[in-house]
Amino acid sequence: MTVLEENQFKALEGDWSVERLSGLLPPMLGVRKRIRGGCGETRLGCLPGVPFYIQAHEGGVALIYLPPFSMFIDKLWPAPDGSWLGHWTLGNRRLGKFRLVRR
Repeated sequence: MTVLEENQFKALEGDWSVERLSGLLPPMLGVRKRIRGGCGETRLGCLPGVPFYIQAHEGGVALIYLPPFSMFIDKLWPAPDGSWLGHWTLGNRRLGKFRLVRR
C-alpha cells in the first residue's frame, strides 16, 4: 500500500452520513456508513449493516460490498471540504452520485 492510499484509508475512518446528489438513488435519509480500517458497513437506521471492504481505485477508493451485494461498488474521491464524493455503480454502470459527510 502506498503512503497516499494509507492516508486515504485513514481519512475515511469514522462515521458518515450519506447525501444523495443525483441519479437512481432513493432519498438517503437515515443512511450511514461506518468505516474502520480497511472495512465497514452501510446502515439504514437500526437495520443490520451491509458489509464492504475498501480497495484503492483510480485516485480514490472503492467500497466493495460482500455477497449477496457484491455487484455494487461505491467509488469515492476526497473533496476539498473533507467530505467524500461518490458514485454508486452496478458493474461499470454509474447509477447515482452521493456525498459522505462526517457525523
